[in-house]
Amino acid sequence: MAATLLVTHRVEKPWGRHRLWPGFADPAPGAEPVGEIWFQTPGDSAPDLLVKYLFTSEKLSVQVHPDDAQARERGLPRGKDECWVILAAEPDSTIALGTHRPVDADTLRAAALDGSIEGLLDWKPVKAGDFIYAPSRTIHAIGAGITLIEIQQNSETTYRLYDYGRPRELHLEDGVAVADAVPFVAAPVPGEVAPGRTILVEGPKFVVERWAGGERVLEMPQGVTGWLVPVRGRGEIGGVAWKAGECLTVTGRVALSASGDSDLLFAYPGGKRL
Repeated sequence: MAATLLVTHRVEKPWGRHRLWPGFADPAPGAEPVGEIWFQTPGDSAPDLLVKYLFTSEKLSVQVHPDDAQARERGLPRGKDECWVILAAEPDSTIALGTHRPVDADTLRAAALDGSIEGLLDWKPVKAGDFIYAPSRTIHAIGAGITLIEIQQNSETTYRLYDYGRPRELHLEDGVAVADAVPFVAAPVPGEVAPGRTILVEGPKFVVERWAGGERVLEMPQGVTGWLVPVRGRGEIGGVAWKAGECLTVTGRVALSASGDSDLLFAYPGGKRL
């Protein structure tokens, strides 16, 4: 019965940028670059999902995340499946997803130590409009020159395998232990299920839909929260005004009104569409 506009948290990163994305203020001259903008829920709650914008000027580290079972073995609440909607990319931008061929643990460890891991990875070109779903245990690295929206399980457990010589901590043994070092196979996209409603992913941990503008009524099951991520446009949901570059959580039954030029993402936990 409610829609809540989330607050933003800007995260400075060495690989971030001083030019962000329309709707977000650029860092002040001389300030550290901003790499991420998180949308945070009020209070001390730890929701199932987390939504971010990422802005890259350099390659991010080669990394991997545990699945739920592996995370809970370490006393963590959940693993980290994630997905990316590419908003903008330089002509030569790439994202590494999986390896060119199956790689055993010893080979992966040695390649991470000597830097040859970059050549083992499958660097795929990306462009504006692309959508990628990366399950936990997928070795990956987001390349330079990309602006994207990330929707993920709410976990920051990241094992860095390689960081191009940057002076940051690596997690080699943990990363090798959880990594599934095989070629990446993209999940099928269910596609349009109704006019103006496309399912981007129906994964085991969350569903992401893409909506056009217009009027609709949302009815969330009891105890389930949805995340509305306006990529473009403006409107109102449950009496709360929104515009592109914001994010809102939704519970219960609410009415949504979106301008005709709107492009909306809607995410919710669980692997079954509403």
